Amino acid sequence: MAALPASKSHPVSTFLELTKLRISGASTFTAAAGYVAFLRGADLGLVTTLLGILLLAMGSSALNEVQEHRFDALMPRTANRPIPRGDLSPAQAAVIATVMAVCGFLVLWLAHNLTSALLGALAMGWYNGFYTPLKRVSAFAVVPGSLIGALPPAIGWTAAGGSLADPSVLALAFVFFIWQVPHFWLLVGLHAEGYEEAGYPTLVSVFGRPRLSRLTFTWTCGTAAACGLLPMFRVLASWPAELMLGLGAIWLIVGSLPLLKPGQDAVLYRRVFMNINLFALVLTAAVILDPFFAR
Repeated sequence: MAALPASKSHPVSTFLELTKLRISGASTFTAAAGYVAFLRGADLGLVTTLLGILLLAMGSSALNEVQEHRFDALMPRTANRPIPRGDLSPAQAAVIATVMAVCGFLVLWLAHNLTSALLGALAMGWYNGFYTPLKRVSAFAVVPGSLIGALPPAIGWTAAGGSLADPSVLALAFVFFIWQVPHFWLLVGLHAEGYEEAGYPTLVSVFGRPRLSRLTFTWTCGTAAACGLLPMFRVLASWPAELMLGLGAIWLIVGSLPLLKPGQDAVLYRRVFMNINLFALVLTAAVILDPFFAR
């Protein structure tokens, strides 16, 4: 008896998987920190800012899946994505990515200004045009690639009317840049074998897992220390927000200490990876809540 053909996923589910809504939404949320930090409050412009950035992020994610679909098919973690699964052709996915990115660019430009739209285009160009191909040739691609994490808060800041030359937004962007490095390295530590099977060079093969763990812990501590720039440059001005961020930084370091012990495994990497993602949420929330705490 012939096997029945596998049924395709629901179109909405396929679209959300292709555009990585969860990841795209997380990066979009950090843009709210930049917007609120400049205005010291919020207005309806925050909605169009987040919409524009979300569309660009979803378009960029979809384009990434087009670029990497052959390699995704080789890794258990990604083999069930829409293109390798056969729900969409690369051409169809590319059309979706283009439409989403153009719409996001236009929303930022028409609702705000050209600076924020160009920064959004830079984020997409850096991720898809620089970081994505660099991953195939260098295990250190993550360091320059971490600029991606710094750009959403800067887009939010400029969409609200701020200048990129302001030290406050540079401090905020720098913290997210530093945060992105251990975030990526924990992901590498968690999925190194799959990456290597698909032909990606990883820092696990360069340093070994114990040295990578120690290096990741050092960058994690650097992320916590960099948060001290935020009150210094008046991104934070209220003691509740500073306390919230300070306690979050201490919790992040303590939770990362097991990286220094022998015998790291996937369970540890997954736990610390979740911790550093939660810390980004705490960081963003502290910046957003600060103007309201200060009143």
